[in-house]
Amino acid sequence: MNPKDFGKVAVLMGGRSAERDISLMSGGGVLKALQSRGVDAHAFDPAERELVELKREGFQRCFIALHGRFGEDGTVQGALELLGIPYTGSGVMASAISIDKVMTKRVWLAEGVPTPRYTLLRRGAYQREQVIAIPDDLGLPLIVKPAREGSSIGVAKVQGYSEMQGAVDAAAALDADVLCEQFIAGDEVTCPILGTGDGARALPVIRIVAPEGNYDYQNKYFTDDTQYLVPCGLPQGEEEAIQELVVKAYRVLGCRGWGRIDVMIDAATRKPYLLEINTSPGMTGHSLVPMSARAAGISYEDLCLRLLADAALDLEPGAAKA
Repeated sequence: MNPKDFGKVAVLMGGRSAERDISLMSGGGVLKALQSRGVDAHAFDPAERELVELKREGFQRCFIALHGRFGEDGTVQGALELLGIPYTGSGVMASAISIDKVMTKRVWLAEGVPTPRYTLLRRGAYQREQVIAIPDDLGLPLIVKPAREGSSIGVAKVQGYSEMQGAVDAAAALDADVLCEQFIAGDEVTCPILGTGDGARALPVIRIVAPEGNYDYQNKYFTDDTQYLVPCGLPQGEEEAIQELVVKAYRVLGCRGWGRIDVMIDAATRKPYLLEINTSPGMTGHSLVPMSARAAGISYEDLCLRLLADAALDLEPGAAKA
């Protein structure tokens, strides 16, 4: 598309989630890229302005660079559906399911997509004895995390029984649902997907080598110690198998536009286990979708334009009329 054909574009960034700072970094990069290609793009922070202003000010498309709640969870998507303004990324239902790691697991398991075993705890409804017993089922180490946070916020790797209660309480402070998950020892990889339905395609797989295997918030965004390997260097055939698997996982959730799925590969069996999906991935200088796209010959600016061109509504205007 001619950049002028996009009309007035809002880059939604910031927001009210725990990932606000990362969203501002992502949105700033996207805004600069779109403007450099001649798009009439403007920053718009839903934490500071009412979304109805999008309609009043004549915005014709939205690039969602929000991360986490109130941006990646179907709420903003629903508001934009009501306003009739096409937006990037997945629609209401797919966004709402995908941000919830437990609901995502339930869908994937129903469709035969491998994901680590887990136990769900609800804030205020678990007893100390129940928490302490979880390693008996899932083994040690194990992972504890809030069900609906991203960027590794609130994630803890529990090495012993004595660490369980503190990790669960910390996660419960961020979310009413706490996910206790089997730890898969092996290669950590991630794979972006672009497109919709039968047109969805996986980009190159990235292998992540973090200091001491700890790919946490700090090592994701604020250090240069983490290695991102593209090409990923996996054994012959493994990258293709993972790409095929993540596209299936993306489709069964009903995602569209783009996404990124995190995967652990069991070191002993080489079986991949899908951890979670991001439906509004990061677009910062450390972010992985731009890195993978670049390996496929797609520049950051072209990636932003492609995503904006795919902006859509779940229900196109007029579709519900008799």
